[in-house]
Amino acid sequence: MRIIGIDPGTATTGYSILETKNGEISLLDYGCIRTPAGLPQSSRLNQIAKDLSTLIKEYKPQKAAIEKLFFKKNIKTAMQVSEARGVMLQKLEEKEIPTDEYTPLEVKTSICGYGKADKKMVQQMVKLILNLDTEPKPDDAADAIAIGICLANSAALKERITTKTTQTK
Repeated sequence: MRIIGIDPGTATTGYSILETKNGEISLLDYGCIRTPAGLPQSSRLNQIAKDLSTLIKEYKPQKAAIEKLFFKKNIKTAMQVSEARGVMLQKLEEKEIPTDEYTPLEVKTSICGYGKADKKMVQQMVKLILNLDTEPKPDDAADAIAIGICLANSAALKERITTKTTQTK
């Protein structure tokens, strides 16, 4: 199964492309969609939609994982990122890609076993899980990889449960 993981943002959106096969997860690509500061929000959203469409066309993911938003303080930033997230969800729906959503707590727990893990801890675990030579950077891309791994682990667990349930009937 091919997965696109997305860490939503307006200025920087992290993405990852993962593939799962026989219980193994491999990283095909990762990086960031960046929009220039000073552009109107509508232009930034349009650029995000175009770049996400390009990634979908190139890699043909079968499933998507996107981080749910969690903001305590800056409501203006929360609104702008919510708009970007909406564009991403719409684009995934348009391309008929089933999408799972995960909170930062769920992602950190899945990757590190600890819901309050910091960014460095997440990067170290992503490196270990995928057997990478170096920790993925920047943070947005590393988070997108972790979000994709969270979906891969969740899908593998669901498959094992379904298989066991079918076998016992």
